Amino acid sequence: MQKKLAVLFTLLFLSSIAAPATAVDLLEAASNSGSFKSFLAAFKTAGLTDKLKTGGPFTVFAPTDAAFSALPDGAWEQLLKNKPKLVQVLTYHLMPGKVKVTEIKPGETASAEGSLLQLKSDNGMVTVNDARVTESDIAADNGVIHAIDKLLMPPD
Repeated sequence: MQKKLAVLFTLLFLSSIAAPATAVDLLEAASNSGSFKSFLAAFKTAGLTDKLKTGGPFTVFAPTDAAFSALPDGAWEQLLKNKPKLVQVLTYHLMPGKVKVTEIKPGETASAEGSLLQLKSDNGMVTVNDARVTESDIAADNGVIHAIDKLLMPPD
């Protein structure tokens, strides 16, 4: 009986030891998704990858690669050549705090860039400005990513 108890306690002890969780930051989460190659390349070009890696928490409204391919010819290439404007556009896609899609409150909220974002939630469809959230709640330790179908442009 004593041997059985020792085995039982050993098994309980071993099962209570959790494997260390792997930290996934916003940069890794976006990369793992596979849908944000253009967005990530832009963050690299702008020198902002550390913001996604160690900053936050942020709610990131990340345009998908399809959103970038829908831009008019030459528009994205032109923006990539203007680093100050690129930084402004990219930080406009970040909202301070970690807000899941079910927690989004309709109304205006400040972006990390400083300009306001217009959030709407209507019968499960969430939009930011005129972009629709197509995938939500991609979790990271320092925030959450919501895929959107358009590039957001801050007001001039």
